[in-house]
Amino acid sequence: MPNSPSSPVVVIAPDSFKGSLSAEQVAQAIAAGIQRARPDASVRICPMADGGEGTLDAMLTSGGERRKLSVRGAAGPVREALTGLLADGSAIIETAEIVGITDPVGMSVPVEARSTRGMGEAIRTLMDAGVRRFFVALGGSSTNDGGAGLLAGLGLKLFDAQDKELDATPEQLAHLARVDVSQLDARLADTQFVGMSDVDNPLTGAHGATAVFGPQKGVKPEQLASLDAALARFADLLEPSLGRTAREQPGAGAAGGLGFALHMLGAQFEPGAETVARQIGLDAALEGANWLITGEGRSDVQTLHGKAPFIACRHAQAAGVPATLLSGAVDSAALPRLAEYFSGCFSPAPGPITLEVAIRDAARLLADEAEQLTRLKYGTR
Repeated sequence: MPNSPSSPVVVIAPDSFKGSLSAEQVAQAIAAGIQRARPDASVRICPMADGGEGTLDAMLTSGGERRKLSVRGAAGPVREALTGLLADGSAIIETAEIVGITDPVGMSVPVEARSTRGMGEAIRTLMDAGVRRFFVALGGSSTNDGGAGLLAGLGLKLFDAQDKELDATPEQLAHLARVDVSQLDARLADTQFVGMSDVDNPLTGAHGATAVFGPQKGVKPEQLASLDAALARFADLLEPSLGRTAREQPGAGAAGGLGFALHMLGAQFEPGAETVARQIGLDAALEGANWLITGEGRSDVQTLHGKAPFIACRHAQAAGVPATLLSGAVDSAALPRLAEYFSGCFSPAPGPITLEVAIRDAARLLADEAEQLTRLKYGTR
């Protein structure tokens, strides 16, 4: 039936369900369930992301094209990686796509041997294509090199006490005695960077990149002090060479210190989900809407620290639109906190099921739950 003044207008703005469905697939499944119950509903799909895996896809929702590049992965061998050219001429580079923690080749070498050089190579290649504004999504990295690799890919040279050139890896940074910034790409002076991250950690120390995020990348307890010291040494030499101080800046510790390198290039930082929300026009989609559904693979109290569902919810609140959380799993202990923001928190699991079944049947389960939520909300029989 055609839309009537009382027809629902629903914005669907989920993150991906990692290991199962992309944000677009999640949104499409929810939309199918809604329209079973209300065929007259106007559904506006706005796939979200927060700077991690899936950010590239979300940023391209409003227009642009994918660009495949040959760059070095975290372990060194060249690999094909996707980047994006946005409609306004900017580029989006997803760290997880180039040096991601889910890349088995990159993870096949110890963390002290991994580098972000491929990130710098991607930037340089896109600068060759005329790009002068970059969005860098910082989630999901496997590296802990302080962004030395990224800068090396852009021309930075590293030397030991014998003036031997070093590779831009954590184990090599331990021997660093001098940096040469004279060969950094001159085009960087006219290039803007936006770091997309919800992480506010500094580069080093008890709350820094190595101490907080290193263990999940393979840093052993006995390595923490030495790898942290290597990053501090890198900062000691780089900061005076570039005339900037950045190691304590919020986000410097993001992506194993990749945020530090971006700060040294003068980057602005903002929560990744906010960048995505702006790029995809979430506020415009919420105009005239009377319901927002968002979600992610698993929601807990961390959801309220800048994750995509929380940012979508805050935008909905600002527009006077109630927001429902529909996630693969919801931590029951977090419900009191989540309920302060969401008008209901739900999981599509119909009962005790295995993770394998939940992943396999995610689209069907989401559609079924969305249908029932729509019937509940709008009194549909």
